[in-house]
Amino acid sequence: MNMFSNVLNHLRLLISQNAPGLKNPLEMKHLFLTCSLLQSNSEFSSSLCVCFQGVDLRQYSKQVEAELQRIEQASIKDYIKESQNIALLHNQITACDSILERMEGMLSGFQSDLSSISSEIQTLQHQSVSMNVRLKNRQAVRSHLSQLVDELVVTILESPVTEQEFLEQLHELNTKINFAKELSFRETLACSDIQDIVDRLKLKAVSKIREFILQKIYSFRKPMTNYQIPQNTLLKYRFFYQFLLANERTVAKEIRDEYVDTMSKIYYSYFKSYSGRLLKVQYEEVADKDDLMGVEDTAKKDILQFLSLCFFSKPSLKSRNTIFTLGQRGAILSPAELEGPILVPHTAQRGDSRYPYETLFRSQHYALLDNSCREYLFLCDFFMVTGNSALDLFNCIMGKTLSMFMKSMSTYVSDCYDSIAIFLCIHIILRFRAITAKRTIPALDKTTGGMFELILEMNIQSIRNTDPQKLGVLDTRPHYITRRYAEFSSAIVSINQTFPNERTNTLLGQLQVEVENFVLKMAAEFPSRRDQLIFLINNYDMLLSVLMERAADDSKEVESFQQLLLARTQEFIEEILSPPFGGMIAFVKEAEALMEKGQLDRLKNEEARITQLVRGFSSTWKQSVESMSQDVMRSFTNFKNGTSIIQGALTQLIQYYHGFHKVLNQPTFRSLAVRSELINLHHLMVEVKKHKPNF
Repeated sequence: MNMFSNVLNHLRLLISQNAPGLKNPLEMKHLFLTCSLLQSNSEFSSSLCVCFQGVDLRQYSKQVEAELQRIEQASIKDYIKESQNIALLHNQITACDSILERMEGMLSGFQSDLSSISSEIQTLQHQSVSMNVRLKNRQAVRSHLSQLVDELVVTILESPVTEQEFLEQLHELNTKINFAKELSFRETLACSDIQDIVDRLKLKAVSKIREFILQKIYSFRKPMTNYQIPQNTLLKYRFFYQFLLANERTVAKEIRDEYVDTMSKIYYSYFKSYSGRLLKVQYEEVADKDDLMGVEDTAKKDILQFLSLCFFSKPSLKSRNTIFTLGQRGAILSPAELEGPILVPHTAQRGDSRYPYETLFRSQHYALLDNSCREYLFLCDFFMVTGNSALDLFNCIMGKTLSMFMKSMSTYVSDCYDSIAIFLCIHIILRFRAITAKRTIPALDKTTGGMFELILEMNIQSIRNTDPQKLGVLDTRPHYITRRYAEFSSAIVSINQTFPNERTNTLLGQLQVEVENFVLKMAAEFPSRRDQLIFLINNYDMLLSVLMERAADDSKEVESFQQLLLARTQEFIEEILSPPFGGMIAFVKEAEALMEKGQLDRLKNEEARITQLVRGFSSTWKQSVESMSQDVMRSFTNFKNGTSIIQGALTQLIQYYHGFHKVLNQPTFRSLAVRSELINLHHLMVEVKKHKPNF
């Protein structure tokens, strides 16, 4: 490699030294090619290096130079041989240069044009963006302006009020009025241009609406007019009042005041006339102050009259028995009767029909309920009021009528002694109040409980002031005052179960106490305890029978009288067993008491007494039982109650005789010979069973 480097350096030196002497550029080119060849061809270089070992480089250089000259000559010949082609190629290249030069000029011009077009495109782009922004702004402005213009355009109202077109135009006018008001706060100039027109149109619309509504209201005043028809017509045009309320409150108030005044007079006149005509079909003979529960029955009828009235004829308020009896009158509270058609007075008069007060009251108040509910809904719908505002407006219309109703009821109650009628009226009101609550109408919420309390307190006082000594001949059968209370109490309890009232229950409790005291005072008038017990049992049994028939078995009134009846019945059984079997009963009680103390030996010397008791019972018990049974059945008006008392007495007799057996079977008395004469207990039970009456 060092040798190669030396050769290469030497060649370069030769070239640099002989460069000025190299006339032919090809010579220099050959040298450079040689150097390049030597430098690039490593294999050749290696071979060259090998070849140059032991060779004179100058000599070799000359050889190379000669070879190069030879090659050069050969190349020149080749060039000459191809001179025509080269010349042709030169011409072609020259032509191409000319063409390319022209193309260069064209491209330069095109490049210049493109640069100008690019700047124009950029300018157009900027203009397009600017125009797009302006377009959007104008579209937004156009939208607002078109809406503003549409809102400000005013339609002339020339259609009749009853036409649908007028209603549509009125809606449109109302919208424009509201929009104009909104723009006036913003001080929009366009608004001021049409404000005068809008005001004039509003006045024209208000005038037409006012005339139309007032005409409808005035039509209510015509005689025999069904005001519900024009009311329904007004509901179709409820927007008219809404328009007035929003734009002309003075006219709206005028219309409302005119409506209130008109309907107030119509309702008052109608119900005053209707109430007066209803009273003409009421019972001609009604209860008075002499028909209170504790007042002496100076015109008392036989018990058959009471039965006939209960089972064969319609109730007559002239009879005191039916004054306190519910009977069929309670049917007025059934849903079918309660919401049935109202009475037509002239139709009832033609048929010569008469009705109790509660029937007239129901008809009168159902008419009031029906009209009031309809009126309340109309007010809420047409005048757009709710809550207390609706109630205030309703009271302005119906207040006078309601006051008339309350005054009429107060007048009637002040001179009414028909407790059942008043109580039914109260429950009619309670049920009507439930109907209004179901219809979600908070009107007619008046309380009338004080009416019944007044008459109930009068009945309580009448019983409290009753003097038993002034009530005529004593009789162990149920007293007519007790019967009145039983019918009345059962009626009140049965009705009050559906709508409990604490005040009513309290007064009924006071009435019950007074009746119990009255029964005890009446019983005290009888000279014997036996008659007293018969009177008490008959009255308690009658009270309990009526109450259990019409009131709940678990009511406190039923429970109270059951306890009283049971206590008096047990006492009566002891009373009727005492005459025929008193000796045996006293001995059994005495012996059982001593047995508990372990002192039965104290009766050891009572052989004669025991013998008399055993033989006396054996010889007389059948006759005594028979006589006792007949006596009991004669004493009690209720056969079932009499049978129950006989059975209780015979059962008690067997228990006493069983105790008598038990005492005599004690060691103290086993030596008594009379024990063999005792009747067999089982045999006695069989024989006693034969004496039990069957009803």
